[in-house]
Amino acid sequence: MPTAPKAEVAGESSATSYHRILGIDFFDGSAAEAIAIVRNGGLLVVPAAPALKDLHRDPDYRESLLNADLVITDSAFMVLIWQCLQRNSIQRLSGLEYLRELLLEPCVRESGNTMWIMASPASAKCNLDWLEHEGISVPEENIYMAPMYGNGAISDPQLLERLNRLQPQHVIVTVGGGTQERLGLYLKRNLAYRPAIHCIGAAIAFLSGDQVYIPVWADKFYLGWFFRSISDPRRFVPRYWAARELLSLMVRYRSRLPELKA
Repeated sequence: MPTAPKAEVAGESSATSYHRILGIDFFDGSAAEAIAIVRNGGLLVVPAAPALKDLHRDPDYRESLLNADLVITDSAFMVLIWQCLQRNSIQRLSGLEYLRELLLEPCVRESGNTMWIMASPASAKCNLDWLEHEGISVPEENIYMAPMYGNGAISDPQLLERLNRLQPQHVIVTVGGGTQERLGLYLKRNLAYRPAIHCIGAAIAFLSGDQVYIPVWADKFYLGWFFRSISDPRRFVPRYWAARELLSLMVRYRSRLPELKA
């Protein structure tokens, strides 16, 4: 059964529905509803199965999910497991579907109102070229190249300074899963103002050509992992194979937060 609603953030309805899975309250609703909740400030994360499997052994990643304002059901594997275990329906909302809807928002398309945190110069070029083609112009100062943050707590005073100075309404983080959530929580806790922080990871890469293109129908039928695996099997097959650990974790704990291993 859906859990009781979380504490409200700006724009959130008291009727908003969540499912508690592994101690995390996952949002059960549409992309438009999710955007409405965080539009005026808050941290949204999009955890995938390869990162979720480490919930019981990565304290920083765990803390970022527990302290996010909205966690969406991007992981098709998690959704399928939950539906089999609990025999109740939960709506999947992928990061790709969320991003498609987000990029229709006038406040996101407005030049200078969004900071884009990119994973690498090559990714940035693909993504920015695609955004330009879609009619979204991003000033150079609103593009930030993420350094290699490594494990553990994240600190990036340079990024904080730029965001506090420019104060864009939206911050879109496109770095890898497991890192972007920790970065998002760092920004939420340390910024002098409250933007909407969208940790969408590789979603834009599926549109821009930085990674394999994933059509809408493939995303709808939970086949994004298959397209990525076919495009680069040496990189993605081991990653998704390791995600099978999530099954045993969910069977054991279901709605409870897993014990943190030393």
